[in-house]
Amino acid sequence: MSELILVLGLAIFAGLLSTRLMKVLNLPNVTGYLIVGLLIGPYLFNTSLISVELLESMKIITTVALGFVAFSIGSSFRLDHMKSIGKNVVIITFMQAFGAFILVTIALLLVGADFALALVLGAIATATAPAATLMIVRQYKAKGPVTDTLLPVVALDDAIGLMIFSIALSVAQVLVTDVALTLQVALVAPIVEILGSLVVGAMIGFILAYVSRFFKSRSNRLTLLIVSVFIGVALSMILHLSSLLMCMMIGAVYTNVFKEHSRPLDVLDRWTYPIYMMFFILSGAELNIALLPTVGLIGVVYILVRAAGKYFGAYFGSKLVHAEPNIVKYLGLTLLPQAGVAIGMAQIVLIELPEYGVQITTVVLCATVVYEIIGPLVSKIALAKAGEIDPEMLSRKKKDKEIDIV
Repeated sequence: MSELILVLGLAIFAGLLSTRLMKVLNLPNVTGYLIVGLLIGPYLFNTSLISVELLESMKIITTVALGFVAFSIGSSFRLDHMKSIGKNVVIITFMQAFGAFILVTIALLLVGADFALALVLGAIATATAPAATLMIVRQYKAKGPVTDTLLPVVALDDAIGLMIFSIALSVAQVLVTDVALTLQVALVAPIVEILGSLVVGAMIGFILAYVSRFFKSRSNRLTLLIVSVFIGVALSMILHLSSLLMCMMIGAVYTNVFKEHSRPLDVLDRWTYPIYMMFFILSGAELNIALLPTVGLIGVVYILVRAAGKYFGAYFGSKLVHAEPNIVKYLGLTLLPQAGVAIGMAQIVLIELPEYGVQITTVVLCATVVYEIIGPLVSKIALAKAGEIDPEMLSRKKKDKEIDIV
């Protein structure tokens, strides 16, 4: 226990120091956290600060951090704003997810991959990492149409990606095993998981909003928000539901039902900064760059074509709903990060489809290395080009002022 606490303290301190270097290099803080994770993780050097066993014991931090990320994204779903862009967001989200799925599947088939392998990797390509996107938006205080569209798209992407993945995995199992493809396996099970996550999350959100009326201080209301996320994450694990969808729904209901939500949410944003930092450091520690040379042609195609699928899917989706020019041009570039959800899908494949489990996991982990390092930087550039980041936030001359990411 003492070793765990010491490592956490040193890792967070190292992450804090990395922000100074990132400011000099004009790179997002997220990139610094990931690099710190790589340096102190078990895979880059033989003498690492974090061992594989210790890293495994820290997974609860990653799980809880994703819950707070989902809650924060859900809290941006204000009905007055969603009424104006709601239908458009659904269409764009579906197009960018389906674009990645269909292009990756076809491209892998063209380079000789088995249909089952191509289908599952295409489905995993739909997943987008919400945490990296949220951190970039906060660090640079991005505001504008692209940002307003980006956050709900990233949140809804999990639901659509889960549906596509569940169906693709069911079809792949039929192709390589004797499992029968039934309506229950292909459609009912994933729909139940999605709806169950949203319903339970809504119930927690309503309770949170109601109870918050009896507590007036910011510290008490902050405590209630933390408790609600903890309960949401725990229930999702017990009921085998999606913690991302559940916590997202808690945040969405809370922000729309409780009128005095703005100050508690602001306090929560500030409180969660070290948790997000730790999340990215641990994500970096889990990236085994030694796997990069082993992915072969299938891995390279997956990485390149997924990026193209995300961009062109968002591009045509935005065109379809007549979105603003900046959304059409830049939204797809902000959807590259991929991490936790995709890795979770790969872990499911290891259990449900072991014939391809190792190969798929290797490709996904290697893609995560690339996307989590390059993705935040590309997102930052896209939001800056869209004019949604104040130029002063990007200036290297602001060395004496801290950029408050929360």
